[in-house]
This record gives sequence, C-alpha cells and structure tokens, in this order.
Amino acid sequence: MPRQNPAQGSVAPRFDTILVANRGEIAVRIFRSAQALGYRTVAVYSDADAGLPHVLAADIAVQIGAPAAANSYLNIANLIDAARRTGAQAIHPGYGFLSESDEFAAECRAAKLVFIGPSAEAIRAMGNKATAKRIMAEAGVPCIPGYDGAEQNDKVLAREAQRIGFPIMVKAVAGGGGRGMRLVGSATELSDALRGARREAQRAFGNGALMLEKAVVNARHVEVQIFRDSWGNVVYLGDRDCSIQRRHQKLIEEAPAPGLPEELRERMGRVAVRAAEIVDYEGAGTVEFLVNPDGEFFFLEMNTRLQVEHPVTEIVTGVDLVEWQIMIASGQRLPLSQDRVRQSGHAIEARVCAEDPGENFLPQSGRVTIWQLPQGADIRVDHALCEGAIVSTQYDSMIAKVIASGENRDVARMRLARALENFAIGGVRNNLSYLRHCLQHSIFANARFDTGFTVSHASNLNKLTVPDRQLVAVAAVLFHTRTSSSIDASLRNWQNRPWKAQRLALTARDWRGEVFVSRSAGAVINVRDDVGEQEVAILSTGPTPRARIDGVEFAVRFAWEGNELHLVRNDIWISFSEICGSTKETAMEGSAVITAPMPGSVAEVRVSLGAVVNAGEVLVILEAMKMEHQIQAPVSGQLSKVDVIVGQQVGMRQALMEITAVAGGKRNDGVA
Repeated sequence: MPRQNPAQGSVAPRFDTILVANRGEIAVRIFRSAQALGYRTVAVYSDADAGLPHVLAADIAVQIGAPAAANSYLNIANLIDAARRTGAQAIHPGYGFLSESDEFAAECRAAKLVFIGPSAEAIRAMGNKATAKRIMAEAGVPCIPGYDGAEQNDKVLAREAQRIGFPIMVKAVAGGGGRGMRLVGSATELSDALRGARREAQRAFGNGALMLEKAVVNARHVEVQIFRDSWGNVVYLGDRDCSIQRRHQKLIEEAPAPGLPEELRERMGRVAVRAAEIVDYEGAGTVEFLVNPDGEFFFLEMNTRLQVEHPVTEIVTGVDLVEWQIMIASGQRLPLSQDRVRQSGHAIEARVCAEDPGENFLPQSGRVTIWQLPQGADIRVDHALCEGAIVSTQYDSMIAKVIASGENRDVARMRLARALENFAIGGVRNNLSYLRHCLQHSIFANARFDTGFTVSHASNLNKLTVPDRQLVAVAAVLFHTRTSSSIDASLRNWQNRPWKAQRLALTARDWRGEVFVSRSAGAVINVRDDVGEQEVAILSTGPTPRARIDGVEFAVRFAWEGNELHLVRNDIWISFSEICGSTKETAMEGSAVITAPMPGSVAEVRVSLGAVVNAGEVLVILEAMKMEHQIQAPVSGQLSKVDVIVGQQVGMRQALMEITAVAGGKRNDGVA
C-alpha cells in the first residue's frame, strides 16, 4: 500500500540525536526510520555484540557492558551514561529488555531525556497485568474470569484455581513475551506450574507475583494497534492475528486478522481506543484480546511498546510506525484521523528463531556459516546478522523476521512460504522448515486455526531432519574433493580412466551412513549407496553454487566449519562430519552422563548427590534465550556425581550429573 505520509507539524523537534537501547534487528529497524527523518543515531552493544550489523548501522556506537543482559542492555545507568556521552537527547527502547520498564522511563525523564514511548505512569498501569485488568473491567471492557489478588501463597492460589475451574492459565503479572506463563489442566499440575512460573517471572522481570485466569479454549489471539499523541488524538490502525504460537510466544502473525466480521473489528478497535484514553496513553501501544468461536472477545493485556509484528501493520496501512513514534515524542500531532486510515491487501510475518522444533523448540547457538536472504519485491526481511556472527543464548532466540505481502491472504501466504524456502542459514539450527510447513498446512491455509494450532495440528512437524540421498551425495563429493585447492580445479584435473572407489563414512546428527565415490567422465562423480548409484557434479557458475544429480540441477550452499561441512538446500541445514570405522553403533553399559544440551544458566537443581532417580524425572532446569528447559534423567539409577549449582553458567555439552545404575539393572550412556 502507498505510504501514508505524515502532515508537517508546527512543533519544533525537541531532539536531534536518538539512542536505541536495544540490539539486533529492531535496532536496525529504528535506525532506518530515524536516519530517514534526519536524526543522528546511537547504537549500544555488549561485548558479545561488537561488530554486529546493528552496531555498524548507527552513526555512533557505545560499548555498555558484559554479554549478560543484566550488565548491558538492562543496565539503566550505563544506558543513560551512553546517552550523555554521545549527546543523545532521546532514547528509543525498541521491544524486550527495558521497553516496558516504568523505572527506565522515569529515569530517562529525570535525566531530561525524551523517552520515545508512553509515560512511566501509563507503563506502570498497563505493564502490570492484574492492574490493567482491573482498570479495563472498571471501564466495562470484557475480561476473562480469574484471580489477581495480592495474596500469593500457594494455598490461596490453589483455592482460587478450584473456584475458577480447570483448565486455567497461570500468568506473571509483570512483563510479557510468554514468560512466567503456564497452562494448567488439573490440580495435580498446579504446584509445579506455580513454582516454575514464579521463578521464571522473578528472573525475567524482578517480580514473581502471579495471577490466574480461566483458560479460553479454541480461542484466537487478536490484537489492535493504537496510537495516541500528547494532544489527546487517538486512532487504531487495524488488527493482527497472532494465534500461531509455541510456548505462548508468537511465531506467525498477520494483518488483517482473517475472517473476522467487520462489526467485531470495529468493536475491538473502539475498546482499544478507550483503553488508551483511560490511562492517558501516549505513543504506540497494542491492546490484545482472546476471541472465542462465538465471536466474544476478552481483554488479555496491553503492550506499552512497539510490537515485534509491527511490519504487517505497516505494510497494509502504509504507515511507518517508528516514524509515528518519533513524531509523537517530538510533540507533533497524529498525522491521520480515524476516518483517513486505510488498509489494503494482506501481510504475514514469520519469526525465524535459533531453535530446534524437533527437540521441543530447544534454543540453539553457534557461529553463522551461511546467511543468504530471500529476495522479492513483496518480501521484507528484518534482521541484523551476517556470516561469521555468533548467535548467543544470552539473548532472545529470534534472529530474523520474514514478511510477505499480497493483494490477498493466499498470495501473501504462498509468497512467504517460498521466501522461507529460499532463506539459507547454516551453522545454527533454526525453524525455517517448520514455519514453512505451518504456512502450508490446510488448517492454516483455510484460516481455521486457534492458539492450539502448533499442539493440535503441527506437532508432527517437529521431527528431526535427516539428510536425503541427494544431500548425502553432494556431501560425499565435497568431502572427497576438499584436499584440492578448489572444487573447480580438482574437477577439471580429473580424467576418464578406471579408478578405485573410495569409501566414505559420514554422520549428520543422529544419521550415519556409508557411500562409495568413484570418478566418471569429465566433472561427473559417481556416488553409490545402498539404494543405487547417482551421477553428481558440483557447478560453481553464478552467485549461488549448484549441484547436478542425474541431470537435474538445484541450488545448494555450503561452508566448512573446521572438519564439519555445512550444507543448505532450500530451508534445510545439515552438518556433515566424516567418521572412521564402522557406522554401526554398539550398545554399552555404564554410567549415564547428563550434559547440557545448550549453553545457559542453572535455574534449579531438583536432586542431590546419592538420590535415586527414575528415567524421565526432571533433574535440572536450565534457562537460555529467556526460556526454561527441563533436563530429564535418561535412565533410572543413583546420582553418583552432581557438578552444578543454582546460578551457575554452563556450556554446550558440559557435564552436569552422572547416574550409576542400581544393582542388577542395565546402564546406558545418555545425553539429556
């Protein structure tokens, strides 16, 4: 849709330099709009982020602390000091980190810095879910039945849960992003859910208070984008559907929300506007609702910041939301009245995350070895990574957003699926393939989904990726030719003469196999496996390498990481290694060593040295990328070693505990 340009305001700007108190793609996104308006920009970065694209995208950059967020992006004193040192008069918080911190907004005001967002008072009112719910209920906004009282002991919460009736949602009253949230189906699950939610909320938000709500089943998650200026003008810019979630965190969002009656859209829009007026809101905000199959909607929460999914609204309305934020913060009026807001077409966004859907979305980390973005006039990619960048578990798992648009929903959906397929990422496991399959699922294609989609309809997409025969053949050729100075040189020097086949044993995660490689005519190499023989040639012409197998060509990207070969075809990345000896595994008896499946912080240790545990029992809880992950016992036995304590930082595959099988029982090596 053509961009809706803001009217020229008569109020002189109160600042000319903006510091973005955030990192990654949102920092780059804000710099783009700020620089287009003529503002100088300042980036901040932790030690872990030095040299990353968001640092280089700003006019000025300041190092603010160690990698841990508490020492850098959450350190208010360091952020304000960075503004003073660089002459920045305004701070944009982005999203996440301190974006919904009333303390940060208040400290900016005390330091005479413009906070590009709502007031500390508005953030405080809406940032606490319990307070926000009471305010909305008093204003006549429909709210979900529940408990949001001050009494927080487990007995009171258990009594209230019985009164509300299961299933219920346990929620942290502070923060957002799905942290501190648990779906509880029965009373027997409540104690663990309360403990986990309280601990996670305390770590994430510094506030362990919880509230309970009746779980609204088969509901859709629909939100309304609002803006209000300091002159009292307020508009809503349509709605978005954010129902496709995992762990209560959004994966796919779209605008407008498909299939809603216009009357329902207008009612939710009016309620969202009313919410902004009640708390004297200023800036960008999002009012979120649950909509049940009967068309009833219930207030969920209000996010007092820019949302991750804001690009879909920008595309269908033609409004630059960051530009509006800056404009309002500088004292200007909203450029459009409600009757002038227009929408056209459809847009869908997918969040690309460093996580493994095959392992319950376990966060992943590593060095990016391949990074090639999809192209297209109707494709937008918001990101801040490059080849060689390190994806750390210190921060959120989202590494990019891919947005596609079209004249209707189906065109946008198909374009997005194609873009994900053409997004090449190597070195870090990700959810590209999972997202594409979600988009292509018939339930999503027909817009008949709800917030339970990923559990009810997409759980079969969580399978581990194993290499197909073609990728194995390409890997075998690349391993075989690596000793030459280049692939092209080695292939040109080959001759059509008898040559003894070479055996290669390869492994890729849980897969192992053998192939035999022999020369053929020209640049063709024969690769034989248990199924048969394939004729393979690696073509290096053009910007993207291609492989030809049995006369069929396809794009393939590859990179070496030490002795590992990283191969990407479509949206699948597989890491191959060469192994020696037999590829058959032998069963072994012995102690089970439990290792960390990713780097992280130890949030809880549930067992002690000498304890007897059962297979499947939770031993340790790790926190990484703002989520908690349970580490279970792979076998039954007695704990013969415990090497971790709460608060300890652990590395990838670091040994945590060891289990010795009880007398007379089998013992197996296992990795949690």
